Amino acid sequence: MPAAPATNPEQLFAAGYAACFHSALRGLARQAGVDPVDSTVTAQVGVGPDGDMYGLVVTLVISIPGLDQARTRELAEAAHQRCPYSRATRGNISVELRVP
Repeated sequence: MPAAPATNPEQLFAAGYAACFHSALRGLARQAGVDPVDSTVTAQVGVGPDGDMYGLVVTLVISIPGLDQARTRELAEAAHQRCPYSRATRGNISVELRVP
């Protein structure tokens, strides 16, 4: 009998990071007078080389429909300073903020 698909640690970390970052983003957007109702944050987490060891690699894909890319990036950068996951991992893992 094949094993049931299981959630791996990277997926769990991605879910927590995306939710936390999105909460910070929504709060900052509301403070700035921006309606974040349809905003999304998707975290892509993998394991990659880090010198002679391995480390986590994170890409956060941030979207705020109706808001231009520059303003979305500005809010994303601010959320990156506020989010507890970002603060806890700063300097320890690679995090890319992607605003398509």
